[in-house]
Amino acid sequence: MLGLVAMFVLMTISPARAGENIFVEVTPNPAQAGSRVSIRASCDNANNRQAEVTSDAFGRVMLRPDNGFLTGAVTIPSNKQAGDFPVDLRCSNGQTASTQLTVLNMAQPSKGPATGGGGTAGGRGAGSLLLVGGLVAVAVLAGVGARRRTGPRV
Repeated sequence: MLGLVAMFVLMTISPARAGENIFVEVTPNPAQAGSRVSIRASCDNANNRQAEVTSDAFGRVMLRPDNGFLTGAVTIPSNKQAGDFPVDLRCSNGQTASTQLTVLNMAQPSKGPATGGGGTAGGRGAGSLLLVGGLVAVAVLAGVGARRRTGPRV
């Protein structure tokens, strides 16, 4: 019985066909507008030839053979609006693949907010009062400790 089941399973499984290893991936994903992304792809048996990747997120990029894959990098324009963009691979052997890149465009401040305080504040603030108070407390404790050691013993 077990032999019949094994034979049935082996007969119904079709062998993996060569030529179906075609993909494109973008990292990091999602990516901030203005940042650089890496692209890695496979054109199956054509990974020894260049391939083209296009996207509205960054334009056109040529991928080059690199250790059995096709790789490249591109910078997303800093003014690119946020959204999901298709990334399309076109291989030299006519095969294609696609993925999706999510672009984020979060405005980043160029400097911290002008809230005052800290080293730029004029006059004495709470920080300098705390420092003086702490130094006075340490001096008092040191004086009390020294007096106890040098005082008369009974």
